[in-house]
Amino acid sequence: MAVSYSAKEEADGHPSGGVGVPGGAAVGGGGGGAVKTRKPDNTAFKQQRLPAWQPILTAGTVLPAFFIIGLIFIPIGIGIFVTSNNIREYEIDYTGTEPSSPCNKCLNVSWDSTPPCTCTINFTLEHSFESNVFMYYGLSNFYQNHRRYVKSRDDSQLNGDNSSLLNPSKECEPYRTNEDKPIAPCGAIANSMFNDTLELYRIDNDTRTPITLIKKGIAWWTDKNVKFRNPTGDGNNLTALFQGTTKPVNWPKPVYMLDSEPDNNGFINEDFIVWMRTAALPTFRKLYRLIERKNNFQPTLQAGKYSLDIAYNYPVHSFDGRKRMILSTISWMGGKNPFLGIAYITVGSICFFLGVVLLFIHHKYGNRNTSADIPN
Repeated sequence: MAVSYSAKEEADGHPSGGVGVPGGAAVGGGGGGAVKTRKPDNTAFKQQRLPAWQPILTAGTVLPAFFIIGLIFIPIGIGIFVTSNNIREYEIDYTGTEPSSPCNKCLNVSWDSTPPCTCTINFTLEHSFESNVFMYYGLSNFYQNHRRYVKSRDDSQLNGDNSSLLNPSKECEPYRTNEDKPIAPCGAIANSMFNDTLELYRIDNDTRTPITLIKKGIAWWTDKNVKFRNPTGDGNNLTALFQGTTKPVNWPKPVYMLDSEPDNNGFINEDFIVWMRTAALPTFRKLYRLIERKNNFQPTLQAGKYSLDIAYNYPVHSFDGRKRMILSTISWMGGKNPFLGIAYITVGSICFFLGVVLLFIHHKYGNRNTSADIPN
């Protein structure tokens, strides 16, 4: 028997008889239940009736836009570039791959070398560093952005959770346990923590004067006060708090012996916190120490001779890595990085050049009669 549907019934997606509704339950002819439909709601968004603006690109709008972008970007780029160049920066590569390097004797050092290999590099600062100086260590060819490496940590353990301290996450494998004891802190990131010791001296008439290096204030505030916490308990007895755990495989001493000061020891040690914030690129630098300016009448680091004493503990030769020490000042835009200024100048110059070219083309060809003669 043939069944006919009305236009309204077809629009609603079901007939009036007892026929199954697509996507829903069957609706009987005499039933009083709610009718289900696939028709979108009658709203401006779902029926695509929203107002739209379609700009018409003409010479009168495009040409001024190119010139305005060029005139804005070029001065900004010049300002950023000049600011970046005014930042003082001095870098020393102390990897020791060159036979003439004082650190060449330490090139094949291992994690457990006892006593640690030491070397001294003398250098000269040609210009004074006026404001506060930031000392960084830099590594090259070290991929902290590897997926398994980034995941190899237990944030609950680092946040002071006592249960995670003795039962670390399986993400830390194979650096989760050692000799049937849980590792604290666990994971590949903590296990590979940078542990070279750098000391800076000024040389005056063959007399070495140590430069005060501040080890606090180098970590992000949120990391120091929120993300990293020691286990709960007697905060003055970290040895008892970490009882039942063992140190990472490559560490020379346990986490509760990283520093002699209680507020910079254990999981809240700032050197450890800085290392745990992984870098995005294989060549990176991390903040190591601060050198504060003592008064406004003398520069922080005067021009002259200096020496860098290095306790060479961190092996990089096996993976063709490099190690650097960087001294740098900063500005309102951060450290020395001319890329942003060059990018602004480049984009602004391209826009200004395109504006000139398009202006020439419009002036030469824009006034031609483009109407075609239609034959009778």
